[in-house]
Amino acid sequence: MERFVSPSSDTDVSFNVSTSLAPPRINKLPGTTSITFDGSLKEPLFLKEDLKNGCGGQLWPAGMVLAKYILHRYPSELSDKSIVELGAGGGLVGLAVARGCKIGAPIHITDQQPMFSLMNDNIKLNHLESMVTASILNWGEPIPEHIPSKPEVILAADCVYFEPAFPLLIATLQDLLGPDSVCYFCYKRRRRADLRFMKMAKKTFDVVEVRDDPDAQSYNRENISLLTIRVKSPRHMRRVQPGREQDGT
Repeated sequence: MERFVSPSSDTDVSFNVSTSLAPPRINKLPGTTSITFDGSLKEPLFLKEDLKNGCGGQLWPAGMVLAKYILHRYPSELSDKSIVELGAGGGLVGLAVARGCKIGAPIHITDQQPMFSLMNDNIKLNHLESMVTASILNWGEPIPEHIPSKPEVILAADCVYFEPAFPLLIATLQDLLGPDSVCYFCYKRRRRADLRFMKMAKKTFDVVEVRDDPDAQSYNRENISLLTIRVKSPRHMRRVQPGREQDGT
């Protein structure tokens, strides 16, 4: 990965959040990063990073892991799927999928209002206006009408970091997940509270670790996990067996 940084005096970012809820992260200078995911993309993806509106404004490891997995695993299998990304930040995962996978409908990348302009900037930077749509989606609130109802594929990376938002994220997943939906969920475990989220998720959904990623051993050492989340139902309960995460979407 190459990084092109444009220094700025507006780089001191403060967050009024207790470190017991969200541990401090190392801030980067505003700039633009060029990414090919180790050659998975023939044409590089450019991501503008800027933390002035929140920590979602830069790239985080789980997003890189999730994007690379989808690019490798489903290069042409998503053409008939509706796709929504949660907590997109600058839009890394959704934009990578739009650039490197065969899709049939625009991907909806979503986050809160502070990230909206950055998502749109990155869509325009990569000339993906016809393939990606940025939307505001606040977890725990009704899903906007223009976002697909019960999309087949939900992408979520590095969404586990702010403990008070855990039940809101669970509620949004409940609203979005349908009987034919799958959420690819990647997160880096940083503290004990993250395990509490996973306990909540496992009580509510069918959660299975992805086991067909050749890179798993490497990122597992960095406490990064890649999972699939589905609704609990008799049909999906019967599908719980070794290798089920390889059944695709």
